Amino acid sequence: MQKTKVAIVGMGTVGTGVARLLLDHGDRTARHAGQTLWLEQVVVRDVRRPRQVELPAGLLTDDLRRVTGNPEIKVVAQLIGGLEPARTIMLRLLESGKDVVTANKALLAEHGGELFDRARELGRSIAFEASVAGGIPIITNISQCLSANQITSLRGILNGTSNFIVTQMEEQGMDYALALAEAQRRGYAEADPTMDVDGTDAAQKLSILAHLAFGARVHWRDIPRTGINSLDPADLRYARELGYRVKLLAIAHLTDSGLELHVSPTLVKRGQPLAEVREAYNAVSVVGDAVGRVFFHGLGAGQMPTASAVVADLIDTVVGRTGITFRTLELWSQRPPLVNMRDHAELPGRFYWRFTVDDQPGVLGRIAGALGNQAISIASLIQHEPDELGDRTAVPLVIMTHTTTEGAAQQAMRDIERLPGVRPGCVRMRVLD
Repeated sequence: MQKTKVAIVGMGTVGTGVARLLLDHGDRTARHAGQTLWLEQVVVRDVRRPRQVELPAGLLTDDLRRVTGNPEIKVVAQLIGGLEPARTIMLRLLESGKDVVTANKALLAEHGGELFDRARELGRSIAFEASVAGGIPIITNISQCLSANQITSLRGILNGTSNFIVTQMEEQGMDYALALAEAQRRGYAEADPTMDVDGTDAAQKLSILAHLAFGARVHWRDIPRTGINSLDPADLRYARELGYRVKLLAIAHLTDSGLELHVSPTLVKRGQPLAEVREAYNAVSVVGDAVGRVFFHGLGAGQMPTASAVVADLIDTVVGRTGITFRTLELWSQRPPLVNMRDHAELPGRFYWRFTVDDQPGVLGRIAGALGNQAISIASLIQHEPDELGDRTAVPLVIMTHTTTEGAAQQAMRDIERLPGVRPGCVRMRVLD
């Protein structure tokens, strides 16, 4: 059988999984590709470091030129994280005549335009299914399988680390710090988990999906985002009491006024598919004008789910499907955006609010007045006994509103935080029914 030589650059968790699939299941990949994907070279920073996969002699090297200088290697899985040297290495691979497969969503979110323009100039392609939602084939489904549709809505749990932490807080009663430590112990969270827990990772992935689904050109830094790093277990309890679960959602919604984009902890009605996504799983709910709502669910990270997506891209690239799609879609091209981001202050929504207030007459009235000043009406209210907080001078006050705008909610929050009798630490989250 004909063989095509491929290489891996970066032998971390995902690279190890890719090597396992190529070496242990070559018959499987050959069946789908119509030819053998022959692992010719693996480039790493330290060749002496122990590996979790047994590689044939001669494959491992710390010299990228063993790949860029080998014209027989046609496709490279570039699996280095971060921005540099990942960007420079990808450019060198493209300029040496290689098609590239990557799982690096941060690189695409930051430098997608430059890299894709250079690939087009050189007649090369970049495949990136593994960059969003790990083993879930969301990139292919949006860019190819749903291409007969105008996508109108994307709602996703795009960060498995955050979802695991929130699940532990809700189901095991852990506080945030303890749940984070458990995520790190299990290998779901990095030693520095900032990009996962502050919403950055989800915003980067959302910017990629928004580009594919809507033709938007929005930098991830411009997407309003709030993470889970200040989430309080009390709010998970109150959400449950109200019939909701809290999830870190990335939302894109196409409206006549532009594209709604944001990432934030959100109350989702129990029983809805997104509300039932647990542990380190990801999920994406997509609405198309022809197909209606479709739902994708699976492991969004981890060695083998992500490696599955990388090897699928290798197969598509070798077969030629990636090249056709890459030329046709003109991703990250210089053409004008098809849609612009909507003003965040205009976004409609219902909200959950929690205040800690002095146990004295008049406080609730003042809060209701501040909400009324912004034309925000109250849908429901919960007030528990003061000793629940261990402080008999204060009570928790939970309010659910009817639909208002983000701008009105922000102003009402500022006004309420200045009211006498309202203690610091007010909480506001969006509600998805």
